[in-house]
Amino acid sequence: MATIEMFQTNDIRKSNPHFSRLKSTVETAFYSNNITQVNSLEEAYLRALNAPNTIVLDTEVKHSVELGLPADAKQLLTQDGRVFGRTAKARRNYGDDSEEDDKLLGIVRDAIFAGSHQPFLKATAYVGLDTDFMVKAHITMPESQSNNLYSWLINFQIANAKYDKLYAESKEYPENDIYIFFYPEFKHPDYPMGLSYFDSEHNVVAVLGMNYFGEIKKGTLTLAWGTAARNGYVACHGGLKIFRTEADAHVASFFGLSGSGKSTLTHAKHEGRFDIEVLHDDAFIVSIEDGSSIALEPSYFDKTSDYPAGHPEQDYFVTLQNVGVTLDEKGKKALVTEDIRNGNGRTVKSRYSTANRVDKIDEPIEAIYWIMKDDSLPPIVKVTNPLLASAFGATLATKRSTAENTTDDHDALVIEPYANPFRVYPLVEDYEKFKALFEKGVDCYIINTGEFLGQKVTPKDTLGLIEANVLKEAKFEPFGPLEHFEFVALDGFDVPFEDEVYLDYLKSRMQGRLDFIINFNAKHTMDLLPNEIIEAFQKIVRSIN
Repeated sequence: MATIEMFQTNDIRKSNPHFSRLKSTVETAFYSNNITQVNSLEEAYLRALNAPNTIVLDTEVKHSVELGLPADAKQLLTQDGRVFGRTAKARRNYGDDSEEDDKLLGIVRDAIFAGSHQPFLKATAYVGLDTDFMVKAHITMPESQSNNLYSWLINFQIANAKYDKLYAESKEYPENDIYIFFYPEFKHPDYPMGLSYFDSEHNVVAVLGMNYFGEIKKGTLTLAWGTAARNGYVACHGGLKIFRTEADAHVASFFGLSGSGKSTLTHAKHEGRFDIEVLHDDAFIVSIEDGSSIALEPSYFDKTSDYPAGHPEQDYFVTLQNVGVTLDEKGKKALVTEDIRNGNGRTVKSRYSTANRVDKIDEPIEAIYWIMKDDSLPPIVKVTNPLLASAFGATLATKRSTAENTTDDHDALVIEPYANPFRVYPLVEDYEKFKALFEKGVDCYIINTGEFLGQKVTPKDTLGLIEANVLKEAKFEPFGPLEHFEFVALDGFDVPFEDEVYLDYLKSRMQGRLDFIINFNAKHTMDLLPNEIIEAFQKIVRSIN
């Protein structure tokens, strides 16, 4: 996405649409004498390699040369402190509260002033990997954070000759570049959990007082998703892949929070039954116009707990965070990945962990799977009405994971609309865009990857149902009293429609969704969801006797 044409200095006005107070404050910091530009991945690696807080592992990075690293580059590990997950309560949006804005802008200026007396680094990367959508992103952080800079440049696409050329040829949008000011060491007593202060309209964020890499990864994606949403795309926090057979191709996407199974489903190989191409397992966008999809990042930020010692996926780790280390029988440093040291051990894996990786899929999306851990629902439910299909995305029910720094009960069922806690634009925009996709013929499914009435749903159960869908072999039947809902009668998961206790339980879960929408509208009077959602859930609740 080529940069907007900037204006002469004498044209800059307070009301200029390309600037806000936060945008001007943050971007200005990038031009200070204390900041050194990092121009290559090799340079970023060498800085991280020699940082005092680095643990240099004995395992070499696979495909290091292709990544732009030295041939003998090693996997690098760093540890954070007490906090090793994202802190949602630290997020603030510029413009939401004018009084707090005045206070926060002063805090950001203080942080930049404090940082200007120590060495900082900066670098540039691209978000979006196809000429139809590329955003240039700039980040600056203390030199002491060289590990986070290296991980950020591995996670996204560092600016280099190849991608500079693609960017120059990319579609132009009337948008700013992304600017990120990251200063984990800066603390403020009024914001003890840290601060992520976003101005999404102007593509800028200040992230203060938090070490966790996920804050700058998701902060970058937040702004890129917002940019895409303003320009004809659906912003997607999920996974997407295409199943190819001799006769057909089927594009499916999976939406869920970390730990829900979206990465497992995205990367499943299906025992060779299909030719699979993977777009991404966390961040992509879908065109409203033609249904095509674009990956936003080349790498994967993955939990390590699924990859114990000897697991082949460890070959593709590049950087790691908050993972234990021990010595093996040869005296070499070995990973302890089972989240023993702490929850949410993480790695940035290279794109080479997926042999069949692509950056764009031209074929239109055909199926959306809302991943829920709602034990009132069987392993799969099909929703055949576009309004309800999008409404259930808006009331996606799941459980929190250790990826989030929260005091909430991680076993409690929560609703996270479209599995995207990083939205910085009105929720109704997602509702209308997903509804438009369903109106164009995209199929909607709810898959329960948790338990159904005490019976665990296994990955084998879920994958079998998805494969049957792709092959058009799944046999759906009406879901009891609910109009526009169908399910597959899977062995071991009988749905007791004649049991009043079950019906009352199902009704309470549907009422919970209705209550969420009503409460959301009461709290967000400037961001109301349409009344048609309330009416639809009221009808569902009434239909369950």
